[in-house]
Order: sequence, then C-alpha cells, then structure tokens
Amino acid sequence: MRHSDKPRHSRFTPDRRRRRPGRKLSWIALLVGLPLVAGGLATALAANNQQAAAPAAAVNPNCTLVVPPNPLSAKGLATPYQLVATDAAAGPCNEANANQSAFVEAAIAAPGGQVTLYDPLVIDQGTQPAAPTTPATVPAGSTVGIWFGFNGTNLTLKNTAGTNALGQGRCVNGAGASIFGQFAYCNAPAFFRNANRQIAANQLQVPAVGTAKDGLPCPTTRDFSVVDQDQSDNVVTHYLATANGQTAQNNAASKAALQNQQLVDLANGSDNLLLNQFVDPTLGCTPFTRPDQSSDGMASGALPLDELSAAANQQAPIALVPLTDPMTLNNKKGSNTKTNLYRAGVDMRTTAAGDNGNGATYCQNFFGSAMGIQRVFKDQAIFMNGPSVDAAMANNLFTFLAMRANQSFTNLNCGGLLNVANPITLTTDGNGVVINATFTPLGQAPAAPAPGAATPTATPTATCTAASPTTMGGMSASPSAMGGMSASPSAMGGMSASPTTTGGMTVSPTTTGGTSAAPSAMGGMTVSPSAMGGATASPSASASSPAAACASPMPVATNTAANGSPIPTASATTGGRHHHHMRW
Repeated sequence: MRHSDKPRHSRFTPDRRRRRPGRKLSWIALLVGLPLVAGGLATALAANNQQAAAPAAAVNPNCTLVVPPNPLSAKGLATPYQLVATDAAAGPCNEANANQSAFVEAAIAAPGGQVTLYDPLVIDQGTQPAAPTTPATVPAGSTVGIWFGFNGTNLTLKNTAGTNALGQGRCVNGAGASIFGQFAYCNAPAFFRNANRQIAANQLQVPAVGTAKDGLPCPTTRDFSVVDQDQSDNVVTHYLATANGQTAQNNAASKAALQNQQLVDLANGSDNLLLNQFVDPTLGCTPFTRPDQSSDGMASGALPLDELSAAANQQAPIALVPLTDPMTLNNKKGSNTKTNLYRAGVDMRTTAAGDNGNGATYCQNFFGSAMGIQRVFKDQAIFMNGPSVDAAMANNLFTFLAMRANQSFTNLNCGGLLNVANPITLTTDGNGVVINATFTPLGQAPAAPAPGAATPTATPTATCTAASPTTMGGMSASPSAMGGMSASPSAMGGMSASPTTTGGMTVSPTTTGGTSAAPSAMGGMTVSPSAMGGATASPSASASSPAAACASPMPVATNTAANGSPIPTASATTGGRHHHHMRW
C-alpha cells in the first residue's frame, strides 16, 4: 500500500503525527507524573532509546506490522505481531524505539455483556518476546475487535507469509492503497454491533460520564473541547522494553521475569490516553474501564470503551470524523468512502446518515461553540493545574491543549473554510515552550499579547532566564506531540510539512528513571496568551513545569518493578502526525 495521504511526518507527520504524516504531531512527550495505568506503570509516550546514538535521520517513520494467523482467536491474540520496515532501504524499524513503536489493543465482548481487554504484543521481526505472553481467553460466542496505534508516520498491515491473516481478521488499513496512517483496525464494526446489542438489552452498562469540576458534563472523545485534527485515533496500550530492544507485555509476570534488567515503559501517544489520563483526572472525571487480561486483570481504558462512552453520553454538538480529517483524505481530497471506513472502526454513523462530514461545520463547532475549545479557555484555572503532556512543548495541560487546538485550526484548514484568522494566540518562552494562550472570538482580530507575558502558575516555581517569549497567532512551526504540526495547509486541511525521520528528542532510560532529553525542533512552536470567559490570570515568570522551559534535564516518572527497581518512562517527540496527533 502507498503511504497515507495524511500530512506526514513522523508519527505525526506534518499532520499531527504523520502526524502522521505524520499524523498528529507526535506528541510523544515526556509524560511526567502520570497516573498509574494497568500494570502499575506510569504512562509515557515513549521513547526507549536503544537508538539514541543513531542520527535522527536514520529513523524510518514508515513501518509494517505482520499480523499473526487467526488474529481474532485466543491463540492469535497471544501470538506476537512482528514489526518490520515497509521499505528496508529507508532503515530498520524497531519496536523499542519510541519513534517507531506500534501498539495493538483488543476488546472481547462475551455473551451477557462481559467485556474484557487484551493487548497483543509487538516484537521486531525475527526476534522473540522478552517474556512469555499471557494466554488470552475468548469465551464461546464472543466478538473480538482489534485496534492499532503507531508512534511513526505510516503503519501498514501485512499477512504472515502463507496465510490470509488480514482476511481472517477482517482488517482495515484504509481505502485500498490510501492507508489511514497511524491507525487501523480488525473486526471493529462487528465488535461494536455486538456491544451495542448488549447495551440495548441492558446486559452491558456504559457508565454515565458524570459532571466535571466546571459543572458541565465530563468530555468524551467526541467532545469539541478535546478533539483535534484527527480525533478518535490510537490506543492506550503499554509495553515493557529491555535494554537490548526486546519487548514484553506490561504485567507482573513480565516484570518478575525481567527483574534484573533495565526496563522502559513504551506507550502510544493517543487521543484516548490524553483524555483518560490527563483531562479526566484534571476535571475530576472517571473514564470507562474494563479488566485487561494481559495486565493482571487491572482496570484499563481503551479506544473501544471511549467510543462506546462517547456514543452513549456525548451531548450536542457531537464531533464525528470529518471529511477534512488528514487521516481520511484520499489523494489530498475528502473521501466519503475512506471517511466512512474510518468511522466504522470507531462506532460512528456514516456521513450520509444525518451528518455530511462538512469540514466548515466541524471547524465552527470546534472554535465557535462555547462547548468547543472555548471551554478549555473558560476553565483555564482548572487546566493550568493539570500536568503537561509534554513539558518540552507546553508548561501545563492548559497550554498544551491550547497549542494542540491552534495547530488543529491550521491542519483542518479552518481559516480557509471559515475565512477567519486563527483565534488562538500562543506565547512561548525563549526555548519554544508554550507558556500562555489567549482566545479571540472568531472573526475578530486577535489582540497582541503583552511582551513577556507568561502563563500564571498555581504553584510558584523557579523562574527561567531564557529569552523573552515570542508570540504567534497562526500556525505552529514545529510539531507537537498532540497537536499535529503544520506547514501550509492543503485544500482539505491536511497540511503537511516535510516529515522528519526522527522524533525530536530522545531519552536514555536510567536506572533511576531520571532521563534527560534535549528538546528538538519541537521547541520552535508557537504560542499563545490566555483568556476566555474572564480576565486572564496575572502571568508569572515561571512555568508549572519549568525544567523543559529552562532547557534543564527533565526527570521522567518512574515505576517500580517486582524487585523494587525503578522502571523509567521515556518519551520522544517526532516530527509531526494520532496522532496525532501531534500524536495526541
């Protein structure tokens, strides 16, 4: 198959992470201080740096996953997928390299409404798992769905030699030769049909989302306050990686078997991870979770659970994948066929079923509705207290979300579709870290931020002596782990800068979990003042996470293995996609 039409970039190529063409900008970032996830590992996008010494240009952003025979069976789920370069001439693909990591997530809907999760392992082609995989249980009469995420630019699915694995799994990688990019699925429509029948029969209960700290319903993956240029992509799967590049499932047995080795947590920068582990905790919300068979039965979120929750709970306006989503473009043009194939994989109705996938309407709801990104600005004080997904790009959750939306405005060509200027203005410090953001109603000229303005922080921190902040109201120069990088927008909003072969920063895991990463081209991004629904808080000179802003080493959160030794989480930034966007 040929590369996806999404803006490419590394994981997020110039589009977010292909960012994907990336797809979303690979926000593979330092996920610091994240809440624990299934298996007890703190989440972090990334980057195991088995290849830190290799030049950035050596990282191949396009990889292929070899799908095992009968992938929907218990045996198939427990059989590792194999990662290999789509084009060997462009360099190898290694699962332990966070900029190339691919992830698999499965959900099993058993009779009676019993849904469990299972994370099939991905290994390098020709290698063995670092520890045995956990046997999967698929009760008779169950329906299995599988979803894929990728930290690079384009992920292609391939049959195991001599088999028809893709046909057996009813796998969808895109529309013919035009692949989605960082996303794919197997048998997802059938899983959702079965799950929805169980919901209708009151066998499977989807919990209410509850009320957030701002008095509004907690957001879902279809809430315009948290979507981006390519919503509903990527997964929340985590793997363990060893120093020699082998991988294992994230569970107690693996950690016990590898207790004398230095382990790194590999995670997929996804919209789902952003919502479940950053936005929800900050707003006082709780995601829909189910037991994960591959992680000791621990409760975990997952893409299919998030979409079932969104279908049951999201109030208008409801965000559905538009024709301008970079991942659903075909030859740089909107495609109903490709968009509907994507929607089928995330339980959304077709564009012909009451929603035409209009890009202008999507942009209007995203930036012109009080329930869109304006909610984030209105709740600035709340989100400022949330941790940044990538401290090398934004100093707290508020500035990260603002940056992501700023980039999405460009990548979805909202300026051209609505004939208005980007309403989000970002402010960065001398190191390119976004420290503030402001919102101006659509159609009005953004006010220039005060020189030196910085985002106020809830807790005073050491100040930076970097150069004065710069401002920029339009598109972002460098990709972000979540936002999706931009260059000049394409007619359909799928803009693309030339993808970088590497993800930006690399980190070397240490036994103490204190990785340090030097921000790369990611730091040159944009900017933004804040203010919405009220006066902006008085800016302070320091950022809530000043380490990256001051260009000093940033330690990553660590996790404790079975023997009490820390398991560092690392992250890497790519040139631009989930994935994203931005991979986030």
